[in-house]
Amino acid sequence: MDFTFTEEQQAVVEAARAVFSGVVPDGVPSPALVPGAVAEDIDRPLWAGLASSDLLSLTLSPEHGGAGLDLVALCLVLRESAKVLARVPLLETCAVAMALQRYGDRQLAAELLPRTGRGELVLTVGANGRSGHDPAELAVTARREATAGTVPTNRDGDIAGWVLDGVQSAVPWAQAADWIAIPAHTAGGRAVVALIQPAQDGVTLAEQVSTSGERFAEVRLESVRIDGRALIDDAAAWEWLRALLTTGTCALALGLGEAVLAMTSEYTGKREQFGFPVATFQSVAVQAADRYIDLRAMEVTLWQAAWRISTGAGGKLPAEGDIAVAKIWASDGVRRVVQTAQHLHGGFGADTDYPLHRFHAWAKQIELSLGPAAAHEEALGDLLAAHLLG
Repeated sequence: MDFTFTEEQQAVVEAARAVFSGVVPDGVPSPALVPGAVAEDIDRPLWAGLASSDLLSLTLSPEHGGAGLDLVALCLVLRESAKVLARVPLLETCAVAMALQRYGDRQLAAELLPRTGRGELVLTVGANGRSGHDPAELAVTARREATAGTVPTNRDGDIAGWVLDGVQSAVPWAQAADWIAIPAHTAGGRAVVALIQPAQDGVTLAEQVSTSGERFAEVRLESVRIDGRALIDDAAAWEWLRALLTTGTCALALGLGEAVLAMTSEYTGKREQFGFPVATFQSVAVQAADRYIDLRAMEVTLWQAAWRISTGAGGKLPAEGDIAVAKIWASDGVRRVVQTAQHLHGGFGADTDYPLHRFHAWAKQIELSLGPAAAHEEALGDLLAAHLLG
């Protein structure tokens, strides 16, 4: 198996590092010191920088002003973003844009995607359902409503309007978003993805704060009406969007973990006890080595999952199996990395003037996002039971 990145992908990494080089993790108040969100808005200057470097249009087709690259390239950028705790909805915006481009209405895609690539629009998605434990699509109902007027016809030739009711909790940066992708289910149990705007009638945003201190929202929908163009009704759309989000979260975990291990290496190399750097003590070196192994496992499972999604390559298990394995390693691995870092830093790791505690909070948020390890272990068990590997 060849894990060498192409010249194009390596150029993407260089561009991302240049954009993120000016970002400092402690550029906003510490989540440990403020009762609410650390900031009212996303990092708009960074968002503009990502747009001007063509990183927001990375996975868009040339038709929409993009580079036409795949999920692997996006994960490379996400990995770099997590090293500095970049406060932008890069994963959510790019994932929703990719789903709209692949499955959505062509006219709507032509209207929204070029503007998204230029940084003019912010997209996000509700993927947590009511509680984060149940399937997100079951939290909202979508029923078709025939209406008079100029509502476009759907693929069956009917005049199609849709009415949405339900709740999606913990929607990242919903207050800053121009469009929110909402998974829902029809009367027949089919999963669909609706695109709504926060200012629409019937949409209410209730303030929530993430573990990392970022501004989230509970999005409540009461008889929210959308036309047929704004509903992606392909049966595969939500599963694919969720796969993008889950794999992208694994990339964030990897980047954060790498940054934390580098901080730990630097600190233990300088901190002395009994006249020697603590990094030279066997117990310290063994713990750091174990975490390095965690990161390498997180990396290889991430690229396997991203490659399966990007290429559609077959295997003994569906791609969902590789995604589950990647998220199991990402959730458990990033937790072990930050816990070991806190231990090896001693009390210094909890000092709010030192950035490690911020990484710890972000790691816990990432660990639980799109399901903790236990949820993906259960999903993997179901896949193994359904697909005999002998």
